[in-house]
Amino acid sequence: MFWTVIFTILLLLVVWITIDYNLGKKWSHKKIHPYKGAPMRKSDALFFSKGDELFDHMFEKIEQAKHSVHIHFYIFREDEIGKDMLQILKDKAREGVTVRLMVDAVAGKITKKVQKELKEAGVLFAKSHPISLPFLFYSYNERNHRKITVIDGKLGYIGGYNVGDEYLGRDPKMGQWRDYHLFLTGEAVADLQKQFLLDWQGASKEKISLQSKEFFPTLEKGSLDVQIVPTDGAYVQETIFELLKHAKKSVKIGTPYFVPGEKMKKKLIEIAKAGIHVQVLIPKHPDHPLVKEAAFPYIRSLIQHGVDVRQFYDGFYHSKTIIVDDKVIDIGTANFDKRSFFINHEINCVIHSNEWIRPVKDEIEKDFYESSEKVTLDKIKKRTFMDYIKESAAKVVSPLL
Repeated sequence: MFWTVIFTILLLLVVWITIDYNLGKKWSHKKIHPYKGAPMRKSDALFFSKGDELFDHMFEKIEQAKHSVHIHFYIFREDEIGKDMLQILKDKAREGVTVRLMVDAVAGKITKKVQKELKEAGVLFAKSHPISLPFLFYSYNERNHRKITVIDGKLGYIGGYNVGDEYLGRDPKMGQWRDYHLFLTGEAVADLQKQFLLDWQGASKEKISLQSKEFFPTLEKGSLDVQIVPTDGAYVQETIFELLKHAKKSVKIGTPYFVPGEKMKKKLIEIAKAGIHVQVLIPKHPDHPLVKEAAFPYIRSLIQHGVDVRQFYDGFYHSKTIIVDDKVIDIGTANFDKRSFFINHEINCVIHSNEWIRPVKDEIEKDFYESSEKVTLDKIKKRTFMDYIKESAAKVVSPLL
């Protein structure tokens, strides 16, 4: 009788989760406008691959802010780097600068105590994507994974770094942290600002004019062709297909989580068969359960069709990038997985420039060649019975990984 009750409860739970997820996804996607492509902007960009250098640069620019500081991070911890940022934001608010800080409602760990301190200092604070009825399970999974910083409407940051000591390599379990982030000036900053304000309005209910000169000052044109690509649980896959469509010689993909799905896997195999050199770099040691096992079925198939798959072993690889023919580079928040393709709200930056990409590619290739090892079929064919169990479990939950 006892086990019958337990089994019934588990069965009902699975049924509820399945219905909640599918209906929630359908309801959420109804609100998404058809993707029409991102406008091309003239901007300039600075590339960061070290967390300490990024945050030193960002803190300096925040301290120089005259009018507004807008920040959204998916993860925001109250550790050393988090406390440093919170102090700077409180100081700027006390100076009279309008400071808006937004974090993801699930991943952003800002305590009630700190929220009170922020409010007392004059910092406006909001949580994005709170868990809500009627689709509790889906809303729990539909995260705002974007990382956006905009200062005075003129300076912008976008990329893979969150706010936490581990992102600066201070967690001995994770070791060196490899990630990519961009500092932008020029026209593309207005697109970052617009997306932040749209998210802010949804989270805070504050009414803001998206035509206000306060938030959208006149911006000088830069030298690069840049696209800011925000996605709301759809169209990441389509934007990647658009990049891959133009590949002639090579494609490099860097991602911490590789669960591309069948459609994307077939596309990568197709271009590899066409003679294009396709490389994929993933971490050797994952930071979440089952993500490695979820990747293996795709990796085996790709290797069999000539794709060069590598594992980064010198710490943790968290970068999200795609480089096509050394002419186009995509850096942002979207991972190469089903969660980023179909659930999370993401934002990426696509830069079209041979000259700008060349030194950046040299830096990225250090991760591909100096700190990684090639994955062979022999290595991943050697699986234990427990490995098979984990892969089977990972396949079931792969849409959420």
